[in-house]
Amino acid sequence: MPNRTLGKASFLQDLLQAAADQGRHLMSRTFGSAFAESVRERGLDELLDLLLSTRGEASGVAMAREIMARYQRLDRNGRLRFLQSLSDRFSPDQEAVRDAFRRFEEAPSSRTLRALNEAVEPPRQELIRRLNLAPGNTLGLVRMREDLLAAAADDPALGDVDRDFQHLFSSWFNRGFLVMRRIDWATPAHILEKIIRYEAVHAIESWDDLRRRLEPADRRCFAFFHPALADEPLIFVEVALTRDIPDAIQPILAADRTPIAAEEATTAVFYSISNCQKGLAKISFGNFLIKQVAEELKRECPTLSIFVTLSPVPGFRRWLEGPAVVDGVVAPAERAAVGGTVGEASAPLRQAVAAYLLTAKSASGQPRDPVARFHIGNGARLERIDLAADLSSKGLAESHGVMVNYLYDLPMVESNHERYAQTGEIAVAPALRREFSSLMAKAGRASAPA
Repeated sequence: MPNRTLGKASFLQDLLQAAADQGRHLMSRTFGSAFAESVRERGLDELLDLLLSTRGEASGVAMAREIMARYQRLDRNGRLRFLQSLSDRFSPDQEAVRDAFRRFEEAPSSRTLRALNEAVEPPRQELIRRLNLAPGNTLGLVRMREDLLAAAADDPALGDVDRDFQHLFSSWFNRGFLVMRRIDWATPAHILEKIIRYEAVHAIESWDDLRRRLEPADRRCFAFFHPALADEPLIFVEVALTRDIPDAIQPILAADRTPIAAEEATTAVFYSISNCQKGLAKISFGNFLIKQVAEELKRECPTLSIFVTLSPVPGFRRWLEGPAVVDGVVAPAERAAVGGTVGEASAPLRQAVAAYLLTAKSASGQPRDPVARFHIGNGARLERIDLAADLSSKGLAESHGVMVNYLYDLPMVESNHERYAQTGEIAVAPALRREFSSLMAKAGRASAPA
């Protein structure tokens, strides 16, 4: 059966390509027959000005393609200068903003408010929109933001440019535009190669390893795609169908494990979630993927009643070995005890992990651990702490081998999310709540609204 999604995307790409080719023809007529020969001599700044000022859509498509092709040929320093140009030359006109604001204050109306909004919006937002006209440029802009994020670490002035990218990407990659597709062993090889490359949690060592994650009856993989990015996955999740909530990753990934029939499973385990595009950082759609996958699995396998993760705790060891002993959260003796061999001093280790997940916060007041922040923010419940769960070198280096189960109780997900968003309350399983009651009290005080 033909892949209808790919067919539609290909049809759209063909239309856009035709528009771009027509645009090049029109551009030559509009700017003169010498333009095609002289375009290579024009600087990028001039082409950006032309793109922003042109009225013709077809010629704009062709110029957008030319600018992006030119950008991709630049070296690192050239790309940095391009990004700095976006910051310096296409920011709002401060005098125009002050004038528009004064006019609005003097005579508030929809007209003066519209004029104020137009003055405040940076011209580079419209420039980025126009760069997106050409086929393939959406992915090019995602790659450009990767460069921007790297450059902004050393040049804070680029932060405003990144906020404009985030603003536009949050609309372009709205959930309504995303398509969920199952990835299986019959998926085209060029997509499977990207799954291997983008896997960020548990490295896929070989094609045989990938096959073990996709082909058995008790394994699933789903990904979100965007029509403008063709066969580039945005995010994907790997799922194991099991009889129980697992407490370690090695049995799930074992080459010699015995698969079970899907109808024997009661539990869907999300054991790996990988974001594929660095340029889409802070554009969240992973929560939609998990919820949609859960609903899809529930329809396919009615025996499933438990939806849970087996998640890493990537920041734990770094936090513990840093200034973690704050206000008695982790006593010095407990921290010293954790430093032993995995499996020893389990009580201090559990206490330290709970302290990290419940009390360690980022500057914005969110859980410091990125995985905890993601699942708790989605409305999942901290269900269980699993010691000696990941004995790989990465697991030991990042978390002393600890992993965590977050439970997606589908009827409670929304209420958990709302409580967390409104008060900072982290949903915790009753058994963990009893075990770490003093930490829960401390976490409650720390997260209570001022």
